Amino acid sequence: MAGRIEDYALIGDMQTAALVCRDGTVDWLCLPRFDSHAIFAGLLGTEDHGFWRLGPAHASDAEPPRAARRRYRGDSLVLESEWDTPRGTVRVTDFMPPRDGAPQLTRIVEGVSGRVPMRSALRMRFSYGRITPWVHKVDGRTVAVAGPDSVWLDSETETYGKNLTTYSDFTVAAGDRVAFTIQWQPSHKDQPPLPDPENALVATEDFWREWVEHCTYHGPYREAVVRSLITLKALTYAPTGGIVAAPTTSLPEEIGGVRNWDYRYTWLRDAAITLSSLLRTGYREEARAWREWLLRAVAGDPENLQIMYGIAGERELGEAELDWLPGYENSAPVRVGNGAAHQLQLDVYGEVTEALHLAHMTGLARNDYASMLQLKLIQYLEGHWDEPDEGIWEVRGPRRHFVHSKVMAWVAVDRTIKLIESGDVDGPLEKWRDLRDDIHRDVCEKGYDKERNTFTQSYGSKELDASLLLIPQMGFLPPDDKRVIGTIEAIQRELSTPDGFILRYPTDGDDAGVDGLPGDEGAFLACSFWMADDLAMIGRVDEARKLFEKLLALRNDLGLLAEEWDPRLQRQVGNFPQAFSHVPLIDTALRLTASGAYGG
Repeated sequence: MAGRIEDYALIGDMQTAALVCRDGTVDWLCLPRFDSHAIFAGLLGTEDHGFWRLGPAHASDAEPPRAARRRYRGDSLVLESEWDTPRGTVRVTDFMPPRDGAPQLTRIVEGVSGRVPMRSALRMRFSYGRITPWVHKVDGRTVAVAGPDSVWLDSETETYGKNLTTYSDFTVAAGDRVAFTIQWQPSHKDQPPLPDPENALVATEDFWREWVEHCTYHGPYREAVVRSLITLKALTYAPTGGIVAAPTTSLPEEIGGVRNWDYRYTWLRDAAITLSSLLRTGYREEARAWREWLLRAVAGDPENLQIMYGIAGERELGEAELDWLPGYENSAPVRVGNGAAHQLQLDVYGEVTEALHLAHMTGLARNDYASMLQLKLIQYLEGHWDEPDEGIWEVRGPRRHFVHSKVMAWVAVDRTIKLIESGDVDGPLEKWRDLRDDIHRDVCEKGYDKERNTFTQSYGSKELDASLLLIPQMGFLPPDDKRVIGTIEAIQRELSTPDGFILRYPTDGDDAGVDGLPGDEGAFLACSFWMADDLAMIGRVDEARKLFEKLLALRNDLGLLAEEWDPRLQRQVGNFPQAFSHVPLIDTALRLTASGAYGG
């Protein structure tokens, strides 16, 4: 069985990523891209679906020992795990060097004390665990081949095959270093060059150290902010600038449930808010690359803006179920692709426009096509802002007039008006000022419940929705407006878990709720960070700080967050690590630091 979600560490090369468990097992790796087929899919099934375990030899592979300690080496994505055994202490260093050639995963075993027997067990299964490759030797190197893919294993130790698994048994004494590397290569090409693990380790550490030096945040939450920034950088697909929402698919929002989705794509919403956090902390190059990705992805058809694209801008992300995988802790189905790609979600126009506006305000060099795109998006909204949509949470039920969608349509128009007012572009200023007023009036009349003094999830509904917490953050209404305060307090009353975290919206257990799906879910971590932001904005800064620090305590020992927190099971759930959790962590830290609302 796979480990708990929070038992995993992330390593990656900004083109794909692997998850490494506390027991030294790599249970998830897609090659060569984030959205490629997995060669290790044990995370969503069993060891029969692929894994790579490296750690102290143990009598039973079914219960491998867990590392006593693990950490990232400084501000990097280089993972160190240490085991204390009766025969001594051993360290394994895992990393994926930022690549200029074949993707590599390198694991270096180092003897710390004594003499420790070790074992590497490598079971490669292509196509998400469905295909057993042909494993053989070529010039002393081990290669696994199936169809278009090949994976090459290089090691300083002897390997042998048993039970369709490649093993290596060896012993390390204090000071010994033994390296293993796997590399992916198209199967029709010649073998890749021999790796140089030690030089790759130095280059990887240098890369991350130099990247982190650009961070402009030096406040009291720097450790949490920097780790979140590194995580967001790791979720960036370097060749194109696209940003994935998470490196995994189908980690469940409810253990044993059906709310299992593929997040290995670029949501405009998630990428836009990621961009905003990077810009606020000094990272302009990532903003420029994402803006170029956006312009390519939308090119030729801005009126039919999709909510998500592939990491190179692909439009077709057809959804399918992998019925040979039982799912994480039997949470089925396992899905690849995402059928929500063609939903109508009007809020993305606001998020994209806000990101372009922030890039402009922080001095990113002007791009005429980006300005033209912004104008075209507003031209589309003119005729469609008053339509129902699927909303920010991608409901699979009927379309509704979601209040958050209307608010973000207002944001799109407002930021474009500011662009015109700056003199950088020409546009129908008075016409769009009237449109901005019309949207604002419509939301305040139809999306606000006077009796309860709160905005509602959709026009005419009684339900609440945590996305309403963004109303003051987007400038739709000032924080001291009684309707804003009433909404914050209503969400605290009706959408809080017993431990004070925030649900997205009500769910109905076995019955299909507003989202068209049965089952429940955990507290949505982004919404809980939004609550902390709002509390700070309305002057309840001590309460905001306490909530923020409770949220920080939910991170795993390496500072990573999934999408949600299950208050009943007291564990992380959802795809991992999740950009949509780490972005608001950064934003809330910046707000609390600016207000002086932090302890110690």
